[in-house]
This record gives sequence, C-alpha cells and structure tokens, in this order.
Amino acid sequence: MTTQSSRRRFLRTASLLAPLGPAAPFALNLAAVGNAAAQSASDYKALVCVFLFGGNDHGNTVLATDTDSWNAYLELRGAGSSPIALPAAGTDGGVLPITPATAQSGRSFALHPSLGDLRDLFADGKAAVIANVGPLIAPMNRTDWDEQRVQRPPKLFSHNDQQSIWQAYAPEGARYGWGGRMGDLLASMNGAPTFTCMSTGGNAVWLAGEQTVPFRAGKNGATEITGLSGSLYGSSSAAGLYRDIVTEDSSQYFERAHASIVRRAIDAQATLNSSMIASDALEAVPNAPGGGRNGLAEQLNTVARIIGARSALGVRRQVFFVSMGGFDTHDNQLGRHAGLMGSLGQALAYFQRLLADPAIDAAGAVTTFTASDFGRTMASNGDGTDHGWGAHHFVVGGAVRGGDIYGRFPVVGAGTPDDVGRGRLLPVQSVDQYGGTLASWFGVGSSLLGDIFPNLGNFGSSQDLGFMT
Repeated sequence: MTTQSSRRRFLRTASLLAPLGPAAPFALNLAAVGNAAAQSASDYKALVCVFLFGGNDHGNTVLATDTDSWNAYLELRGAGSSPIALPAAGTDGGVLPITPATAQSGRSFALHPSLGDLRDLFADGKAAVIANVGPLIAPMNRTDWDEQRVQRPPKLFSHNDQQSIWQAYAPEGARYGWGGRMGDLLASMNGAPTFTCMSTGGNAVWLAGEQTVPFRAGKNGATEITGLSGSLYGSSSAAGLYRDIVTEDSSQYFERAHASIVRRAIDAQATLNSSMIASDALEAVPNAPGGGRNGLAEQLNTVARIIGARSALGVRRQVFFVSMGGFDTHDNQLGRHAGLMGSLGQALAYFQRLLADPAIDAAGAVTTFTASDFGRTMASNGDGTDHGWGAHHFVVGGAVRGGDIYGRFPVVGAGTPDDVGRGRLLPVQSVDQYGGTLASWFGVGSSLLGDIFPNLGNFGSSQDLGFMT
C-alpha cells in the first residue's frame, strides 16, 4: 500500500473514531477500524465467492431471446459444421425463459437449459443477474476504446492476469485481494480472527489481506499436520516427541516464529474440527447431473458446516472462496458447458437449502456471487469460444434483491457498440462496482470503500449497483 493511501485511510479512520474523544489515539488500530467500518454490528454476515476458472461463456449462460437478439445470436453461433447455439425456448432442451422485474426495452431473456435450479432461485427472488461485468479503470464506451481515450485494464484476455485483476486489481503477482482487505477491516469483530478468510477451493489472492491470512479447509475440515498423533514410524511415543520438536520455543528468532505458527495451526485445526456441524446432520451432497462428484457442492457443504459453527467459533464476519475449473471452452462448447452449468446451478441451489436448514439458519445472512477470468467471444471459433472480457454473473442469497437483471443487457451481435472484437463484451459495470455493492452490504463503511476498490470513485453516483437489500 502506498504512503498516500495509508495516510488517506488513517484520516478516514480518525474521522470515524472522533466520538471516542481523548481515547482516540489509543484506538487507532486495526480493531478500531473494523468496528467503526462495520458500525459495531452484532449480526453475522458472510460472502462466498464462487470463482469459475477458465473464463465462463456468458453468451450461453444468460441469453437475450427477443427476435432481433436471437437472430443475431444464431448468426454468430448457429452456423458451420459444429454450431454452438442452444435450442430456442419451448423446444426440446431449449433455453429456460426468465422474467426480470425490470423490463429492458421489450427484450426477453433466458438461462442455459442446465440452469433449472438457478432459474427457480431467480423466480423465487433469491438470485439476480448482474449484466456485463468486468475489470474497468473508468467508464468506457466503444469510441473511448477505439481512440484509446480511457486507460484500459492491463493484460486483457490473459487467464492468469485476469484472474488476478478480478481478485486483486493487479496482474499476476498481486499480494492482496479485495476479499482479504475486507477481512483486514472487519476481522476485529471476530473472537477468532483466524477464521475470517477461509477457502475450500484452493489458494486465491482474493482472500489475502495485509493482516489476515487465508485459512484452508477440506471436506473433513482443517487438515491435520501429519504425524502429530497416533503412531509414527511404528512407535506410539514418536508422535509426541515430534510434536514437542515442532512446537518447542527457541531463542533463535526464526525457530521461535515457526514454532509459534505451528502451535496456532494445531490449535486452529482442533477448534475448527470440533466446532463444525457434522455432515450427517445435513442434506447429503448430491451427485453432479449426469453422475459423478459435484465438487462445488462438496466445497459449499464444508462452507455451510463452518457457517453453522459461527457461534462456537465466535465469528460475525467471514469471507469464503470456492471454485470450479474447466471453463476454458475452446472446443466441444455445447457438451462441456452443459455439464458445468448443471453442476453450478445444482450446487448453488443445494447451498441455499443447507443455509435454510434449522441447524444452520443463515439463509438471509450469506450472499454468494460468481466471478471468472473473463467472458468469451460471442463469435464461434468452429466448435467453441475464445477469451473475452465482460460477462454476466449471478448473486444468490436471502439479502439479494432477486428476480431481476441489473445493468443494461448488451446488444447481441458483431460490430455493435458493446463489441471490441469477435463479440467480446466491453464491460458496462466494473468489478469495483460489483465488489463495492457487496462490501457495503457486508458492513464496510462508505468512507473506506475506496481503500479496497481503487477505481470505485471513477464511477460517480453509480457506485452501488442496487442488487443488495
């Protein structure tokens, strides 16, 4: 973080803490920042990021189906020896119509045929579509793009870099993500800050904060350090000796620091695993549509069981990261994407059912949202799609103003004002606006949003996209 941004955050925090009077100098620390930012809230809230690695094909996820849009869609995706256009609504295996609460100039819309579970959540007002989201530094139109009048995000269309930019506003190598930065501000609300930023979907810069460190868990909870219990090398006493060695204090700085970290890891593992709701207390994890494991549902089952232990863990704010891979659909678009969509919709609906279970009772306190490297080209490459930019995303939860599409849905076609080449969408809504809207609901004070979302101030009065209650 730059000196200037640190100074700005200090001044904003000081203004938030002004009512503390003479005690304020002693309160200017991260704990005070968190409490002020969240306005001393006593409720529980969680954000769950579902990252779709590879770049989800938005064009076959949420579709415009009015006559002009559908004809343009078929022109781009329905020709050639291997068309990638989906069947029309009302036909066998056709797209699933949805009716947004807000009309968009006579247009009509639908979801992928495999997203029946998500279509039901949308109809129930528990899911929303956020149209054409992507990394932007400032608002940009097609003329701005053509004439390079507005700065572009770096390294567009690159998997690793765009994953990092979505999660951390910088290309590959970024150190802090916006999920982790929210954790920095709000971890003080948790009795056990270790459990603020949690992943069941692998490493992610999105969870990394300046002070908060991501904690990883698997389907059985936190992973134990091998060899610290039971028999080691055939000896019942060796495990105890090994534990003593790796946790023993030392006069040497690095040995002492390492032992302290190991002790914390052992304690955290024991605390989490003893607190999590047992898996057999909840609905079983479903098999993926078509058979086999639904890995995303397994990850979300673990998240739900951790959320169910929130009182035992003493936490009030948590951010979670889960993920799916396989979205880089350069070929076999129709078959591969159908399976991915089926697993995604099934897992999101399953997670909502778990959150509503009386054992967890957090359906209105948890908001789940999707993110991905980028969208894809509307134009077919013959049997699939290539790397794009903007894309449509889903937000799910009891606190979502669901049943609607937020933002102007793009014009379908090649060479439109929304197209920067081969049907790649020029985003209308930025990741900063998307994340900032979620962060405001989560409890981050408005004066601190700019420290987490560096470009948010460039979007003026439209910083909040309005999809959260």
